[in-house]
Amino acid sequence: MSAFLIEVNGQKYSVDVDEDTPLLWVLRDHLSLLGTKYGCGIAQCGACTIHLDGNATRSCILPISQVQDKKVTTIEGLSKNGDHPVQKAWKEMDVPQCGYCQAGQIMTASAFLKQNSKPSDEEIEDAMHGNICRCGTYSRIKKAVKIASNNS
Repeated sequence: MSAFLIEVNGQKYSVDVDEDTPLLWVLRDHLSLLGTKYGCGIAQCGACTIHLDGNATRSCILPISQVQDKKVTTIEGLSKNGDHPVQKAWKEMDVPQCGYCQAGQIMTASAFLKQNSKPSDEEIEDAMHGNICRCGTYSRIKKAVKIASNNS
Protein backbone atom coordinates (compact mmCIF):
# COMPACT_ATOMS: atom_id res chain seq x y z
CA MET A 1 0.00 0.00 0.00
CA SER A 2 1.06 3.52 -0.76
CA ALA A 3 -0.30 6.97 -0.04
CA PHE A 4 -1.52 8.77 -3.14
CA LEU A 5 -2.39 12.46 -3.23
CA ILE A 6 -5.20 13.11 -5.69
CA GLU A 7 -7.41 16.07 -6.58
CA VAL A 8 -11.08 15.27 -6.99
CA ASN A 9 -13.72 17.93 -7.62
CA GLY A 10 -11.28 20.64 -6.55
CA GLN A 11 -10.36 19.00 -3.23
CA LYS A 12 -7.11 17.23 -2.42
CA TYR A 13 -7.25 13.80 -0.81
CA SER A 14 -4.64 11.38 0.46
CA VAL A 15 -5.60 7.73 0.05
CA ASP A 16 -3.71 4.62 1.12
CA VAL A 17 -4.29 1.97 -1.53
CA ASP A 18 -2.35 -0.37 -3.77
CA GLU A 19 -0.96 1.39 -6.84
CA ASP A 20 -3.07 -0.72 -9.20
CA THR A 21 -6.37 0.05 -7.44
CA PRO A 22 -8.80 1.41 -10.02
CA LEU A 23 -9.84 5.02 -9.50
CA LEU A 24 -13.49 3.91 -9.50
CA TRP A 25 -12.99 2.02 -6.24
CA VAL A 26 -11.05 4.88 -4.66
CA LEU A 27 -13.91 7.25 -5.52
CA ARG A 28 -16.63 4.94 -4.25
CA ASP A 29 -14.99 3.10 -1.35
CA HIS A 30 -12.55 5.66 0.02
CA LEU A 31 -14.10 9.03 -0.86
CA SER A 32 -17.80 8.01 -0.72
CA LEU A 33 -18.49 9.57 -4.12
CA LEU A 34 -21.16 7.15 -5.29
CA GLY A 35 -22.34 8.90 -8.47
CA THR A 36 -19.72 7.14 -10.58
CA LYS A 37 -21.06 3.64 -11.19
CA TYR A 38 -19.53 0.22 -11.74
CA GLY A 39 -20.90 -1.33 -14.90
CA CYS A 40 -18.65 -3.80 -16.67
CA GLY A 41 -15.17 -3.38 -15.19
CA ILE A 42 -13.53 -3.46 -18.64
CA ALA A 43 -14.19 0.10 -19.89
CA GLN A 44 -16.84 -0.97 -22.38
CA CYS A 45 -20.10 0.42 -20.96
CA GLY A 46 -19.27 3.96 -19.84
CA ALA A 47 -21.06 3.91 -16.47
CA CYS A 48 -17.78 4.76 -14.71
CA THR A 49 -16.89 7.79 -16.86
CA ILE A 50 -15.24 10.72 -15.10
CA HIS A 51 -13.17 13.65 -16.37
CA LEU A 52 -9.41 13.40 -16.07
CA ASP A 53 -7.95 16.81 -16.84
CA GLY A 54 -11.20 17.53 -18.68
CA ASN A 55 -11.21 14.40 -20.83
CA ALA A 56 -13.85 11.69 -20.52
CA THR A 57 -12.07 8.69 -18.99
CA ARG A 58 -13.23 5.27 -17.80
CA SER A 59 -12.34 5.03 -14.12
CA CYS A 60 -12.85 1.27 -13.78
CA ILE A 61 -9.53 0.49 -15.48
CA LEU A 62 -7.56 3.60 -14.53
CA PRO A 63 -5.06 2.76 -11.77
CA ILE A 64 -4.72 5.31 -9.02
CA SER A 65 -0.99 5.49 -9.75
CA GLN A 66 -1.81 7.30 -13.03
CA VAL A 67 -4.01 9.93 -11.41
CA GLN A 68 -1.52 11.92 -9.33
CA ASP A 69 -0.94 15.49 -10.58
CA LYS A 70 -4.16 15.34 -12.60
CA LYS A 71 -7.59 16.83 -11.91
CA VAL A 72 -10.44 14.38 -11.49
CA THR A 73 -14.03 15.53 -11.87
CA THR A 74 -16.94 13.25 -11.02
CA ILE A 75 -20.64 13.81 -11.61
CA GLU A 76 -20.77 15.34 -8.11
CA GLY A 77 -18.24 17.97 -9.19
CA LEU A 78 -19.64 18.78 -12.64
CA SER A 79 -21.75 21.60 -11.21
CA LYS A 80 -22.58 22.84 -7.77
CA ASN A 81 -26.36 22.82 -8.15
CA GLY A 82 -26.96 20.38 -11.01
CA ASP A 83 -27.17 23.31 -13.39
CA HIS A 84 -24.57 22.36 -15.97
CA PRO A 85 -26.14 22.75 -19.46
CA VAL A 86 -25.99 18.98 -20.00
CA GLN A 87 -27.69 18.26 -16.68
CA LYS A 88 -30.39 20.82 -17.45
CA ALA A 89 -30.95 19.31 -20.91
CA TRP A 90 -31.16 15.82 -19.37
CA LYS A 91 -33.98 17.05 -17.12
CA GLU A 92 -35.71 18.90 -19.97
CA MET A 93 -35.72 15.76 -22.15
CA ASP A 94 -36.56 13.46 -19.20
CA VAL A 95 -33.70 11.21 -20.30
CA PRO A 96 -33.29 8.70 -17.46
CA GLN A 97 -35.43 5.67 -16.95
CA CYS A 98 -33.53 3.49 -14.47
CA GLY A 99 -30.81 6.18 -14.27
CA TYR A 100 -27.89 3.82 -13.70
CA CYS A 101 -25.84 4.87 -16.74
CA GLN A 102 -26.75 8.54 -16.63
CA ALA A 103 -23.76 9.91 -14.70
CA GLY A 104 -21.42 8.32 -17.25
CA GLN A 105 -23.56 9.55 -20.13
CA ILE A 106 -23.56 13.10 -18.76
CA MET A 107 -19.81 13.08 -18.12
CA THR A 108 -19.14 11.85 -21.67
CA ALA A 109 -21.50 14.42 -23.18
CA SER A 110 -20.10 17.35 -21.17
CA ALA A 111 -16.48 16.53 -22.09
CA PHE A 112 -17.49 16.11 -25.73
CA LEU A 113 -19.28 19.47 -25.83
CA LYS A 114 -16.21 21.21 -24.41
CA GLN A 115 -14.32 19.99 -27.48
CA ASN A 116 -17.15 20.42 -29.99
CA SER A 117 -19.71 23.00 -28.92
CA LYS A 118 -21.89 22.76 -32.04
CA PRO A 119 -21.87 19.11 -33.11
CA SER A 120 -23.87 17.48 -35.86
CA ASP A 121 -26.21 14.60 -35.06
CA GLU A 122 -23.65 12.17 -36.46
CA GLU A 123 -20.89 13.64 -34.26
CA ILE A 124 -23.12 13.27 -31.21
CA GLU A 125 -23.84 9.64 -32.08
CA ASP A 126 -20.12 8.94 -32.56
CA ALA A 127 -19.16 10.63 -29.28
CA MET A 128 -21.83 8.85 -27.25
CA HIS A 129 -21.45 5.47 -28.97
CA GLY A 130 -19.34 3.91 -26.20
CA ASN A 131 -21.90 4.56 -23.47
CA ILE A 132 -24.47 1.83 -23.06
CA CYS A 133 -28.01 2.50 -21.86
CA ARG A 134 -29.88 -0.69 -21.04
CA CYS A 135 -33.18 1.19 -21.11
CA GLY A 136 -32.52 2.36 -24.66
CA THR A 137 -32.99 6.10 -24.16
CA TYR A 138 -30.55 6.86 -26.96
CA SER A 139 -32.86 9.17 -28.92
CA ARG A 140 -33.53 11.29 -25.80
CA ILE A 141 -29.80 11.31 -24.99
CA LYS A 142 -29.02 12.59 -28.49
CA LYS A 143 -31.72 15.28 -28.23
CA ALA A 144 -30.43 16.34 -24.79
CA VAL A 145 -26.86 16.67 -26.07
CA LYS A 146 -28.18 18.79 -28.96
CA ILE A 147 -30.17 21.00 -26.55
CA ALA A 148 -27.10 21.39 -24.31
CA SER A 149 -24.99 22.37 -27.31
CA ASN A 150 -27.48 25.11 -28.15
CA ASN A 151 -27.54 26.37 -24.56
CA SER A 152 -23.81 26.31 -23.87
